[in-house]
Amino acid sequence: MSSKLPHPIPYQGSKRKLASLIHPLLPAKIDTFYEPFAGSAAMTLYAAHHGLARRFIIGDCLEAIIDLWQAIVETPERAASRYAEVWSGQREDNPEYFNVVRERYNGEHDPVDLLYLICRCVKNAVRFNSAGRFTQSVDKRRLGMSPEKMASAIAGASYLLKGKTEFRKGDWLLTSVDARSEDFVYMDPPYLGTTVGPDKRYRQQLEQDALIAGLVSLNQRGIRFALSYDGMTGGKEYGPPLPEHLGMTRLLLHAGRSSQATLQGKDHETIESLYLSGNLQAPERRVLGQQRDLQQALVF
Repeated sequence: MSSKLPHPIPYQGSKRKLASLIHPLLPAKIDTFYEPFAGSAAMTLYAAHHGLARRFIIGDCLEAIIDLWQAIVETPERAASRYAEVWSGQREDNPEYFNVVRERYNGEHDPVDLLYLICRCVKNAVRFNSAGRFTQSVDKRRLGMSPEKMASAIAGASYLLKGKTEFRKGDWLLTSVDARSEDFVYMDPPYLGTTVGPDKRYRQQLEQDALIAGLVSLNQRGIRFALSYDGMTGGKEYGPPLPEHLGMTRLLLHAGRSSQATLQGKDHETIESLYLSGNLQAPERRVLGQQRDLQQALVF
């Protein structure tokens, strides 16, 4: 297989670019790696590629994304063929094709239709309304990932995960309920600013109080975990820091230029928070950027 890490689901906000920064912060020995807000499962793919765990559990409250991951991992040829079929249906003389696929997905919840929508929609930014319907618009500047590139990415992901991955649907606490002290839970829920208030964008909202209660539960069970949650872009914070009583260490990771700000003609950098559970060793520095800077900051 290619040494390049495969990413068949191009989610906006994926931790693909931050994975190498997060990696040195993870415990050396992990039995099962849980990712209960899976989405593009970028950290799971990274962990599998680097042999960080014996097995993996991919979970999400969006059932179609779990159906999609199961298809990618367990029946990669069929998933790639179906994607090629859907992708090839788009033509210049049929500008409404994306909307047709979107309507079909909203009625039937076919996972490969969802994959096409993610690849072709604006900024690869998944958006749902209060009724759970996919609402994001088509990006007219591009056609989405080509079938050839998608087939390669699907094959690579299947190679990494097949035979050692379990797929679970539902709330994050339920999909990680059997995590043990020798396991690790990586969480990447939606930003607070996109789950409450007028700008709700995701299939299921996550209130901060519910998240805090869940983190208390993980602490009580002695579970090792990391949480990517709030952050800031151009001085705008997405949410207040989580409470100190949780005993977590908050790190700030430089995530590069904000794609949203770039579209608006601004040059703002995104800084994301990563919280480490109290039973993980944290680096001495709290603001981390390039990989070499992080390696120097770690104190063992």
